[in-house]
Amino acid sequence: MATPSGEQPRPVRPLTLPSILDPQPSTRRLSGRTALITGASSGMGRATAALFAAEGADLVVTARRRAELERLRAELGGRVHAEAVDLTDRAAVTAAVQRSVAALGHVDVVVHAAGTNIPRRALSVLDPADWDAMVAANLTASFNLTHALLPSMRGRGGLIIYVSSGAALQADASGVAYQATKRGLVGLAHGTMFEEKAGGIRTTVIFPGLTDTPLVLKRPVPTPPEVLAKALQPEDIAQACLFVAALPARAHVPELTILPAGL
Repeated sequence: MATPSGEQPRPVRPLTLPSILDPQPSTRRLSGRTALITGASSGMGRATAALFAAEGADLVVTARRRAELERLRAELGGRVHAEAVDLTDRAAVTAAVQRSVAALGHVDVVVHAAGTNIPRRALSVLDPADWDAMVAANLTASFNLTHALLPSMRGRGGLIIYVSSGAALQADASGVAYQATKRGLVGLAHGTMFEEKAGGIRTTVIFPGLTDTPLVLKRPVPTPPEVLAKALQPEDIAQACLFVAALPARAHVPELTILPAGL
């Protein structure tokens, strides 16, 4: 029946609940896709690799420790290509990307989960050499991998997720080197999206609050057990990465903040 304006009404589409709400989804959300995950030997990177593999993704896992990567590959099974690489070494990163693309054909999703901090982090004791090392590990490493991967992603499209930190949004005791480098990821992510979106590239920055990972052990003062008990777990960040990665290409999540509810 026509509307008063004479137009035919649009058909009503049946409502379908998204699979993320289904406790037993019939299909794995990342089937047919390849994900490259940095920092995969521990913490958020390892948890994300495990979850993405369970959701059907082929994987490229990177970290410095080859033994840990091989152990992870054996645990996950499936198509997992491991690259033990120092992401601050630009030539090594380029070679690792070339081997990965040759092995699996393409990369659809990148999760930059690698990062570090130092115990002597306050400005009053911060060594300039440590500042340089932090910039290299937390910011330049992500640039190196992004720059090496983009040529193979342009036209095909893809998603790059940068795991930053809640400290990039609000200063805390994590130190200026950590805060500045994690904030630098925001500029890298948004600038990349601005320049590369015509080629189908999307970027997301995730800002986790306190998370129980090995990085906590580098704090100059140990975190009280009662505080750590309320922290996020690496699996929570992995779920945030999956949420973004499972969205259709028409959807863009520029930033996502995830904080411990009890802190």
